[in-house]
Amino acid sequence: MSAGLIFKRVWNLAQFAFTLVYTFVCIGLVLIYHAISGNTNGILRAASWLWARELFWGARAKLVVANADAIDWSKSYLIVCNHASVIDIPTMFQAVPVPLRFLLKEEMNRMPMVGLYARRTGMLFIDRDNPRAAPKMLRDAAAMLQSGQSLCVFPEGTRSRTGEIGEFKSGPFEAAIKAGVEVLPAYMYGTGHVLPSDGFAVNSGTIRVYFGQPMPTRAADGSKVDRNELARAAQTQVANMRASDASDASR
Repeated sequence: MSAGLIFKRVWNLAQFAFTLVYTFVCIGLVLIYHAISGNTNGILRAASWLWARELFWGARAKLVVANADAIDWSKSYLIVCNHASVIDIPTMFQAVPVPLRFLLKEEMNRMPMVGLYARRTGMLFIDRDNPRAAPKMLRDAAAMLQSGQSLCVFPEGTRSRTGEIGEFKSGPFEAAIKAGVEVLPAYMYGTGHVLPSDGFAVNSGTIRVYFGQPMPTRAADGSKVDRNELARAAQTQVANMRASDASDASR
């Protein structure tokens, strides 16, 4: 084994240890603050400026956000984006300038500290092995959106190993339709390089986030948009942003 490879493995191990320790310390601090203040939005925003920003520093990663200034962040949105890495959540925490909640897999509810933080901040969970859990999740998601909160979901349902955009499942879009809020597509580039989906091997690099055009869930006559059509249109927007990013990078 070469000296360079040994250094890389030791460095990745150190970064993994830093990520775990720093995450637990941050969660502990913000939960203490929450217990005193009851400020849930405050500890959600802390995930951006206290936790995610330092993780990016530790990974030697740079974040570039495009089109965020064109979005009216006083509205609530169902944000739908591609999924390639566990660093996608810290990325969206930083890219979205308002308190943001996520639809998480049920396994995260059982993780020490992380699950506690997620429950305290009102994150939603989905048990993919229990089809009967979906209706309640959709009701909770619609209620969250109606209350003025934004929710981020990864409608591919799993992480992409290739960077290709998988099929968007239509289920989460039903929550936006029920709530009558717009769907906001987003595309992330580079997360799969900085932190690949297999193992924990951190690479420095640039992550780019693009926001698309908000999509209404009501037609001009006031009727509800079909959720399958909405899912396909959102997937097309994300795929187009990916193609545009690749075209710009090749110039």
